Amino acid sequence: MCLTNADIDLILMDIRMPDMDGYEATRQIRLFNNDVVIIAQTAYALAGDREKAIKAGCNDYVSKPINNARLMELMQKHLSK
Repeated sequence: MCLTNADIDLILMDIRMPDMDGYEATRQIRLFNNDVVIIAQTAYALAGDREKAIKAGCNDYVSKPINNARLMELMQKHLSK
Protein backbone atom coordinates (compact mmCIF):
# COMPACT_ATOMS: atom_id res chain seq x y z
CA MET A 1 0.00 0.00 0.00
CA CYS A 2 2.86 2.39 0.82
CA LEU A 3 4.47 1.84 -2.56
CA THR A 4 1.43 3.09 -4.42
CA ASN A 5 0.32 5.81 -1.96
CA ALA A 6 3.19 8.23 -1.42
CA ASP A 7 0.88 10.70 0.35
CA ILE A 8 0.49 8.48 3.45
CA ASP A 9 1.68 10.43 6.51
CA LEU A 10 1.27 7.84 9.25
CA ILE A 11 1.16 4.08 9.63
CA LEU A 12 -0.18 2.36 12.72
CA MET A 13 1.85 -0.85 12.41
CA ASP A 14 0.58 -4.00 14.05
CA ILE A 15 3.55 -6.05 15.23
CA ARG A 16 1.80 -9.44 15.11
CA MET A 17 0.62 -10.16 11.58
CA PRO A 18 0.15 -13.52 9.85
CA ASP A 19 2.60 -13.43 6.92
CA MET A 20 5.16 -10.80 7.89
CA ASP A 21 5.59 -9.28 11.34
CA GLY A 22 5.48 -5.53 11.82
CA TYR A 23 9.22 -5.28 12.41
CA GLU A 24 10.00 -6.73 8.99
CA ALA A 25 7.23 -4.72 7.32
CA THR A 26 8.74 -1.56 8.82
CA ARG A 27 12.22 -2.50 7.61
CA GLN A 28 10.81 -3.04 4.11
CA ILE A 29 9.02 0.33 4.14
CA ARG A 30 12.18 2.09 5.27
CA LEU A 31 13.98 0.83 2.16
CA PHE A 32 11.93 3.27 0.07
CA ASN A 33 10.35 5.73 2.53
CA ASN A 34 12.14 7.33 5.46
CA ASP A 35 9.60 10.11 5.92
CA VAL A 36 6.38 8.29 6.83
CA VAL A 37 5.70 8.14 10.56
CA ILE A 38 5.34 4.55 11.78
CA ILE A 39 3.89 3.88 15.22
CA ALA A 40 4.15 0.26 16.29
CA GLN A 41 1.28 -1.31 18.20
CA THR A 42 0.97 -4.65 19.94
CA ALA A 43 -1.22 -6.40 22.47
CA TYR A 44 1.73 -8.44 23.67
CA ALA A 45 3.80 -5.71 25.28
CA LEU A 46 6.98 -7.18 26.69
CA ALA A 47 10.13 -5.59 28.05
CA GLY A 48 12.31 -4.53 25.15
CA ASP A 49 9.50 -4.39 22.57
CA ARG A 50 9.65 -0.60 22.26
CA GLU A 51 13.39 -0.69 21.67
CA LYS A 52 13.00 -3.47 19.11
CA ALA A 53 10.37 -1.43 17.24
CA ILE A 54 12.55 1.67 17.22
CA LYS A 55 15.53 -0.36 16.01
CA ALA A 56 13.39 -1.76 13.16
CA GLY A 57 12.61 1.79 12.05
CA CYS A 58 9.43 2.73 13.87
CA ASN A 59 9.16 6.28 15.16
CA ASP A 60 7.30 5.27 18.31
CA TYR A 61 5.41 2.51 20.08
CA VAL A 62 2.03 2.09 21.77
CA SER A 63 0.56 -0.97 23.46
CA LYS A 64 -2.99 -2.29 23.15
CA PRO A 65 -5.57 -1.55 24.24
CA ILE A 66 -4.70 1.77 22.69
CA ASN A 67 -5.32 4.82 24.82
CA ASN A 68 -6.81 7.36 22.40
CA ALA A 69 -5.31 10.34 24.21
CA ARG A 70 -1.85 8.74 24.12
CA LEU A 71 -2.18 7.92 20.42
CA MET A 72 -3.22 11.50 19.63
CA GLU A 73 -0.25 12.73 21.66
CA LEU A 74 2.15 10.57 19.63
CA MET A 75 0.57 11.63 16.34
CA GLN A 76 0.89 15.31 17.24
CA LYS A 77 4.47 14.79 18.36
CA HIS A 78 5.57 13.19 15.11
CA LEU A 79 3.37 14.93 12.56
CA SER A 80 4.00 18.46 13.77
CA LYS A 81 7.71 18.31 12.89
